[in-house]
Amino acid sequence: MSKKIVLGILGIAIIIIFLIIVFSPKNKSKIDTRNLEATVLSVDNNYITLQSNDNIIYTFEKEDITLEVGDSIVLEYMGLLDKSKDVQDAKIISYQVVDVKSKNNIPADYDDNGIFSTYYVMAYDKLKELSLDEKIGQLLLVRYDANTALTDLNTYNFGGFVFFAKDFKDKTKDQVINMITTLQNNSKIPLLTAVDEEGGDVVRVSSNTNLRSFPFKSPKTLYDDGKFDLIKSDTIEKSNLLKSLGLNLNLAPVVDVTTNPDDYMYKRALGENTATTSEYAKTVIEASKNSGVSYTLKHFPGYGNNKDTHEGVSSDTRSLEDIKTNDLPPFEAGINAGAEAVLVSHNIVTSIDPDNPASLSKNIHNLLRDDLKFTGIIMTDDIAMGAVTSIENTTLKAIQAGNDLIITTDYVKSFNEIKTSIENGTLSEEQINKLAFRVLSWKYYKGLMVNLK
Repeated sequence: MSKKIVLGILGIAIIIIFLIIVFSPKNKSKIDTRNLEATVLSVDNNYITLQSNDNIIYTFEKEDITLEVGDSIVLEYMGLLDKSKDVQDAKIISYQVVDVKSKNNIPADYDDNGIFSTYYVMAYDKLKELSLDEKIGQLLLVRYDANTALTDLNTYNFGGFVFFAKDFKDKTKDQVINMITTLQNNSKIPLLTAVDEEGGDVVRVSSNTNLRSFPFKSPKTLYDDGKFDLIKSDTIEKSNLLKSLGLNLNLAPVVDVTTNPDDYMYKRALGENTATTSEYAKTVIEASKNSGVSYTLKHFPGYGNNKDTHEGVSSDTRSLEDIKTNDLPPFEAGINAGAEAVLVSHNIVTSIDPDNPASLSKNIHNLLRDDLKFTGIIMTDDIAMGAVTSIENTTLKAIQAGNDLIITTDYVKSFNEIKTSIENGTLSEEQINKLAFRVLSWKYYKGLMVNLK
């Protein structure tokens, strides 16, 4: 037998022995075992829910685990994680509670290198100055009530106010400026001041002819009249008007894809296909940057042809493939253009989570954080809307699902629900810290905190 053949046989034998060793049962656990750095979000008799350091939420079977809400852990598990599953098939092998190391004076699990990361150090320093009540307040974007706003602002330290058409009705520009300036002057932390100024049917500000001679046109009318050049100039004009009044957050644009005039959302949307709607999202976000007014992509993950969730429950029965292909691209385009905020709808999207409205679904938020790589602010639609009012502990569930900001009309209920959940251990103060930190980072990014030490 030649030397070449002998060496060949020997080489094959070595490879076979190597494969047997590597894939033997005693080594299989080493192959399948992985680590996950995470924070404990909730614990009950059967399950434990964690949020990884990249903000993805996973639920595991609890088994013999003794952990508390708020613990930072390194988890060793066997199997594969699937963010779309309600409960993971992967099994927990071991875990260790760890002290979170800091980087640049910021807890490591806060530092996601996100869109606001330049301001993380300043935000964290400010966070340490706030009481628990003040941190809870930062998570609430509340409906403005002229009769109680100043008193309640002093009590609850809101993150901001949402204004509606009645709040501007018949006011002069100076009166609006005075209304908002008074609120800012009485707030310890600068406020988010928000409106839905979509154009067309939803015009909270420009419905008042004292503020603009005629209402802003709908996205569809703008596109039909002048395509994206007109949409860009309209966004710039809208931003300038809102900023001049003291408003710094527009709960628009609507980037839902709908081409059927019979759909509920059609009159508020662009009314064009996915590709054109994606270009619309990109155009609005790019035109709004550095204007002093932030814009909000809505209603994630896409409204489709569903009915009005102001009135009651609405279920979206489309396939996940359909939603990913037709509805997500406009959100992705807006995020890639620098969108700072995304608003999540109350539709039940059965292909992603058949049991919860999107606003209360960790699977929906995982899709936004992981698939679309969004690191900005996720906010609920108003939790006073009919689609969610019958659900108990809505605010708690919204936080556990992954929202940073809760739009609420009944802000006393929301505040107390968060406070009680911390007191009884359902939520931890550390969870609230992390959310308030992101809101504060956004406010620094927006330039609202520039005069604060």
